[in-house]
Amino acid sequence: MMLMAEPEVTTVSSKGQVVIPQTLREKLKLKPKTKLLIYGADDTIIMKKLYLPDLREEWERIRQIVAERDRKYGPLTEEDVKKEVEAYRRAKAKR
Repeated sequence: MMLMAEPEVTTVSSKGQVVIPQTLREKLKLKPKTKLLIYGADDTIIMKKLYLPDLREEWERIRQIVAERDRKYGPLTEEDVKKEVEAYRRAKAKR
């Protein structure tokens, strides 16, 4: 069960900016540059913290997968790529 914080009042600035109260920023660990999804319906606005993968970590993970594949089977050749593309196209055409 989610515990709701006590409501607080904030004001929309002339630029459309809203300050998220410090207590909520700390509770939700909102730092500068944190991305938020914003939903609006009728007179309600909902903000949800958006979790994005660290692109450096993601790239490193992909690089390790490729390196492991290369160690196991050797590097991909242009011919290998062409064969995979052709096999994919054949399989897709059968659908």
